[in-house]
Amino acid sequence: MLTAKIFTGILIVCFFSLMIGVGIYCRRHATNVDGFVLGGRSVGPWLTAFAFGTSYFSAVIFVGYAGQFGWNFGVASTWIGLGNAFIGSLLAWNILGRRTRLMTQELNSKTMPDFFEKRYGSKALKIAASAIVFIFLIPYTASLYNGLSSLFGIAFEVPYWACILVMAVLTGLYVVFGGYMATAINDFIQGVIMLAGIVVVIVSVLMQNGGLIGSMEALALSDNGGWEYTSFFGPDPIALLTVVLLTSLGTWGLPQMIGKFYSISNEAAIRKGTLISTLFAIIVAGGCYFLGGFGRLFVTPEEVAAKGFDSIVPSMLSTLSPYVIGIVIVLVLSASMSTLSSLVLTSASTLALDVFVPFSKKEVSEKKKLLLVRILIVFFIALSAVIAILKDTIWSDFVFIAQMMGVSWGALAGAFLAPFLYGLYWKKATRPAVWASFAFGVGIMIFQLVVSMAKISLPGAFLGFVFKNSLSSGVCAMIGGLIIVPIVSLLTQKRKPDGVDQLFECYKVTHTVPAKSSLNED
Repeated sequence: MLTAKIFTGILIVCFFSLMIGVGIYCRRHATNVDGFVLGGRSVGPWLTAFAFGTSYFSAVIFVGYAGQFGWNFGVASTWIGLGNAFIGSLLAWNILGRRTRLMTQELNSKTMPDFFEKRYGSKALKIAASAIVFIFLIPYTASLYNGLSSLFGIAFEVPYWACILVMAVLTGLYVVFGGYMATAINDFIQGVIMLAGIVVVIVSVLMQNGGLIGSMEALALSDNGGWEYTSFFGPDPIALLTVVLLTSLGTWGLPQMIGKFYSISNEAAIRKGTLISTLFAIIVAGGCYFLGGFGRLFVTPEEVAAKGFDSIVPSMLSTLSPYVIGIVIVLVLSASMSTLSSLVLTSASTLALDVFVPFSKKEVSEKKKLLLVRILIVFFIALSAVIAILKDTIWSDFVFIAQMMGVSWGALAGAFLAPFLYGLYWKKATRPAVWASFAFGVGIMIFQLVVSMAKISLPGAFLGFVFKNSLSSGVCAMIGGLIIVPIVSLLTQKRKPDGVDQLFECYKVTHTVPAKSSLNED
């Protein structure tokens, strides 16, 4: 008889074999930098949409955020997933997708720091942006391994460091072999696994309490729950809105997310990709947070206080069939590896193309650029794995690492969202405004890091709310940037880059399209 452990082992071996096979197959697309980093700007809607979605939703969401916010807000945490779908995916594709593709091609820009240099005419901006990416993407990358230990512990007696090592090595292999195209194809495969897996898990968990209605009633009557955890907006609507904004609007400024728009092939791909990406987010993100809303049926407040929020979802899953747990493990591996591959490709290409190559005294050939990107991919994966292992062992009591992971998203989105968005839409955005956004976004999150580590209580209701945690300060960093950039730009119009009017002409190029795509208005 096929035991659960053998079943899970076969699933994992097949999964890893498929990932490596795709990487080897895609080597033919990775013969130059443009092909390796952007897939030759010819990636179709399905691959781009799934690459966007799987980069967005990692194991951090499934294990960490779903448990934490499900515990805090109950079933209303589903709004976070819906916000991710309609703000983080639908609006992001409609507002950023087409313009990003057009302008980055006009600028011949391959990374977000490269965009800042060419759009605003400042090499210093590119260096600063590259530094922000390097500093804040590394701890964010290391956090992706969270949750693997507890889930693997349910099915196998495997040390945490071994889980991290295997995941890091295999992700590195297929990214180094095939670059962006391998990442995109594997993201599609991993996305399909995530879609199927989350449906299986939700149904299995709900059936333990008599289905949806029975689970809702059990949560409302539970000693750990109450009717407020089954209400439409939950027990704390303001805090819920803060989480929705950070996790949804924040993607508009993350380089690993925006980079997906650089490579999309054509207009039809953008339209299809928008729909596919939104539906993917509704099912995966909405499903994860909906599932987390029932966490109070499976753990007690004392257990959460002792083990943390990351223990909630594993505790829920531990009661399921061992075969379902096998599917969950592959689901979490898919979520983690897809996001990890996107992050390390973004970090490596940024550091190689925006820092090392420009400062080289000799002309760097295409072959050497490609080699440098691959070397840095290995470096970033190894570094993130080491940080994750040390955090779980030697640095387990080192508050800085955990807090740094928390502020990474807010710092990146706070620094980049406003100057990137205005850079696509507004000719009057200036270099000083970009510097101000960088300083404000990074500055407010570093201050949040200090406040959290020192456990400082700030005076006043406003400061207390802003620096309550990295979620609220991250939202303030993004909103602050959206206000600061236009104000500073209007005050510094003499510093507006040259050639901006000509650059914006790329949006006005006329294309002839079939009548089925556009009505004749004679």
